[in-house]
Amino acid sequence: MASQVLTVPNALTMVRGLGIPLFLYLALGPHADFAAVAVLAVGGATDYFDGKLARAWNQESRLGELLDPAIDRLYIAATLIALVIRDVIPLWMLLLLFGRDLILGALTLRMHHFDIPPFTVTYMGKAATFNLLYAFPFLLLAQGHSWLGTLSFVIGWSFAVWGIALYLATGVDYFRTGWRKINRAK
Repeated sequence: MASQVLTVPNALTMVRGLGIPLFLYLALGPHADFAAVAVLAVGGATDYFDGKLARAWNQESRLGELLDPAIDRLYIAATLIALVIRDVIPLWMLLLLFGRDLILGALTLRMHHFDIPPFTVTYMGKAATFNLLYAFPFLLLAQGHSWLGTLSFVIGWSFAVWGIALYLATGVDYFRTGWRKINRAK
């Protein structure tokens, strides 16, 4: 794996991170939902392309491995908070997803104590994030009172249900993997 830090894929990841405060402003300030959805779409596209480019150009890096999922988590957290504040989703949904990440975060710290590397993102983990990141823009657009709002509601909650299920399932899988590694290290 290349040890480069200043790469095009890492730059895309960092630009994606800059979209988080912009999204929050658009969603919570002027309620510019279409612009907020555009920011999420650009974030999703850069999430896809940073990984593709890293592999294609042999610019994979440890920074990218850590930064990419961290930015994903921050996007999910920011979007969930905005959607709860706007009464788009129930609070339990935010607590469930945050709870999963808090538990895995604590386990990751424990793994670090034993010099165990952090979790490797699995295909199912990527699918969970994909579903959630697709659900959120649709759920935001569902606030409109038109046929587009109704269609967005159905599509958004379809992605959300699958995303939550996969997110929790991967959480259980990551937890089991981490716990086994800790027990072996002891």
